[in-house]
Amino acid sequence: MTILISIAAFIVAIGVLVTVHEYGHYWVARRMGVKVLRFSVGFGRPLWKRVAGEDRTEYVVATIPLGGYVRMLDERDGDIPPGEDMSRAFNRQPVGKRIAIVAAGPAFNFLFAALAYWLMFMVGVSGMKPVVGEVATTSLAAEAGFQAGDRLVRVGDSETPTWELASLALLERVLEGGEAAVHVETHDGRSAVRWLDLSDTRSLLDEGQLLDKLGIRPWRPRFDPVLGDLVSGGPAERAGLQKGDRILRSDGQPVETWQEWVAMVQARPGETLRLEIERDGRRLEVDVRTDVREENGRRIGMVGAHVDFDPAQFDEMRATVRHGPVESLGRGVVRTWDMTAMTLRVLWRLVMGDASVKNIAGPVTIAEYAGVTAVIGLSAFLGFLAIVSISLGIINLLPIPMLDGGHLMYYLVEIVKGSPVSAYVEAVGQRVGIVMIALLMTLAFYNDIMRLLG
Repeated sequence: MTILISIAAFIVAIGVLVTVHEYGHYWVARRMGVKVLRFSVGFGRPLWKRVAGEDRTEYVVATIPLGGYVRMLDERDGDIPPGEDMSRAFNRQPVGKRIAIVAAGPAFNFLFAALAYWLMFMVGVSGMKPVVGEVATTSLAAEAGFQAGDRLVRVGDSETPTWELASLALLERVLEGGEAAVHVETHDGRSAVRWLDLSDTRSLLDEGQLLDKLGIRPWRPRFDPVLGDLVSGGPAERAGLQKGDRILRSDGQPVETWQEWVAMVQARPGETLRLEIERDGRRLEVDVRTDVREENGRRIGMVGAHVDFDPAQFDEMRATVRHGPVESLGRGVVRTWDMTAMTLRVLWRLVMGDASVKNIAGPVTIAEYAGVTAVIGLSAFLGFLAIVSISLGIINLLPIPMLDGGHLMYYLVEIVKGSPVSAYVEAVGQRVGIVMIALLMTLAFYNDIMRLLG
C-alpha cells in the first residue's frame, strides 16, 4: 500500500509540475503570436489526445510521466505543410520573444512554488517544537553548550517555531560558514545563546542529516513498554498477549522503555523470546516467536503489537504556523526566494566539491517523499510540490544544451555576435547536453539504489 501511495503521489506531483512548466512556454508563445502544434505532458505513446482551437493544437497525455514538451511551428523541424503562415514560426521571432518563451517555463515553476507556499501558510504548517532531546558527547552541539531541554527560539534572525524551520535556518548558516548564534530557552525558562561552529562546511554538507552531524537529537516522548492494539493473527496475539500487558523482561533482560523492547524484538527475527509480563497486578511468563520482515536489505523481527501511549504527550509539543491570506502571500514569495537562493548555494557547493554528490536525489527518492508528504497531509504535500518546483525551475535554467538554460545561452551569444549560432554548433551542443543529462540521471539513480540498499 505504501508503494502504491508513493507511486500515485509521484505521478500527481510530476504531472502537476510538468504541466505548469510547459504551460508557461505555451501561454507566452500564444501571447507572442507563435503557433503551437502540440502540448504534451509526458513522453512516448499518447494515452489521451484532443485537438482543439483555431490552430488545431494537439493536447496530449503520454505514457512516460517524466517530462513534457511544447512543439511550436519551426522551420528547423522539417518540411512545413503548404499554406502555413511562416511569420508565426518560432525561429522567425525576434530574439527577445524567443527568450521570453523559453524563460517562461522556469518562471512558471517559481510562480507555482510561491502559490503553493501561499496555500501552505494559509492551511497551516504543523510540526514538532524544536526541543533538544539528547546531545551527543564530543559533538559541535556539546561544544556550544547545548543541553537536553533547550528549545531553539531563533537561529540568527530567523524564528524557529518548528524543527523544520530550525533545520532550514541551520542549513542556511552552514552555507554561510563561520559561527551561528542560536537563541534558546532552557528547560528552566531562562534565555541563552549557543554559538555553533559551522566552519567545516564540507563535512556538514556531506550525506546524512544535519542535526545528526551537529550532535542534536530532537525530543521524543518516553514510552513505557505497555502493549496497545495487537495485529490480528500476529505473533503477540497468537502467544496470548493482551492489550495493557507491561513487558518487564525479555530473555532475562530488564525492559525499561518501548524503544528498548522494539530493539530487542528486531534483533531476534524468527526466534522465540521468553517474556516476563505484568497483567492486572500479576506476573506471568509468555513465549512469543517473532515473525521476519525484510527492511532496507536486512532481516528484522516483529511481534505485531503497537505501543499504548497518550496522544496528549505529542499535543503539547506540537506547533502550528498559520497566517491570513495577505500575509501568507508575502511569506510565500519570501520562502520561494529563500529556498531558491539556498538551492543555488548548495548547487554551487556541489560544483566546488564542498557538498556530497550523494545528496542528489532521483525519481525513487522523490517518489518516496511524495508518498510520505501525501500521507502527512495537504500542507506537507504543498511544501513538497513547492521545493520540487523550485528545483525543476533551477535545473532547467542551467546552461546545458537541451535544457531551457542551454537555449537561453545560445540566444545571449546571438545578441552578442548579431546572428544565431550555427546548426553545427547546435548539433554538437545537443550531443553534449544528452551526455550531461544522462550522467546526471545515472548519478541520481545510483544514489537512489544505494539508499534502497541501505
